[in-house]
Amino acid sequence: MLLSVSWLSVAVAEVVTIRADEWFPFNGKPDSDRPGYMIELAEMILKEHGHTVDYQVLPWLGSLAMVEKGAFDCVVGTDKVEARNFIFAEEPWGKIKSTFYVDAEDQWQYDGLGSLDHRVLGVIGSYSYGDKMDRYIDQHKNSNVQIVNANNALRQNIGKLKGKFIDTVLAFDLVMEAKLRDLGLSNQIQAAGDLEQADYIYIACSPEKRSSRQYADYFSKGIIEMRINGKLKTLLDKYGIKDWDE
Repeated sequence: MLLSVSWLSVAVAEVVTIRADEWFPFNGKPDSDRPGYMIELAEMILKEHGHTVDYQVLPWLGSLAMVEKGAFDCVVGTDKVEARNFIFAEEPWGKIKSTFYVDAEDQWQYDGLGSLDHRVLGVIGSYSYGDKMDRYIDQHKNSNVQIVNANNALRQNIGKLKGKFIDTVLAFDLVMEAKLRDLGLSNQIQAAGDLEQADYIYIACSPEKRSSRQYADYFSKGIIEMRINGKLKTLLDKYGIKDWDE
C-alpha cells in the first residue's frame, strides 16, 4: 500500500508557476507564439515529467519577493547574486553582457567608469549591473544617471536616447538587441563597449517550497539532454540566438 501511495504522489501532474517581468528573448508575452525561450524550455522539460507551466508577467522586484516567500514556484532570467537564497538549476540557461548603447553617429566608447563622467546615462532601477556599476549608479543618481522604474523601462530609455534626453543607455545585450529589432532601430543605435565580463543567468525556484529541488534537478538534466538531442538549438534558432555553451 505504501508503494502505491508513493507512486501516485510522483505521478500527480503539477502546475509550476513562473513569474518575471517581460525580458525578451528570455521571457516575453504570456500565451503568445514567442513567450521567450526560457519559458518554452521550462515547458518542454516539465512536460516530460507530466507537469505544465503557468507563466505570467509581474514587475521584477515583485516576482523575486513573491517567489522567495513561496507564493510562486520559480523566476527566470536571474543570476546567483540577485536571488542568492533561491534554489538554482546547476546548468545556466543563458549568458548576458551589460553593454552601453549610443546613437549610431556617436563615436564615444566606454573605457572604464571615468569615461562616463561627461555622459548622461539611462539605466533600469530594479536591475543589478554588477557591484562596481551599481555603486556608480547609486553615487551619480542625482547627477548624470537617470533611473527608470517601469515595466517598459527599456523602451523608455531608448525613447530618451532618440530624443536626446540622455546620450547613453546601459542594457543587457540580448534584450536590447531584440528590442531594437522589434522597434526597427537596429541601424540607428549601436553598442559602445561593455562591462568586464558576461554573466550566466538561470531559472531559480523558491527556497520555501519542497518541490524546488526536484524542479531544479529537472531543469539541469533537461537542458543537457536537449543540448545533446538538438532540441535546444532548434529552440534557440527560433529566437535568433546562439547556445551560450559553445
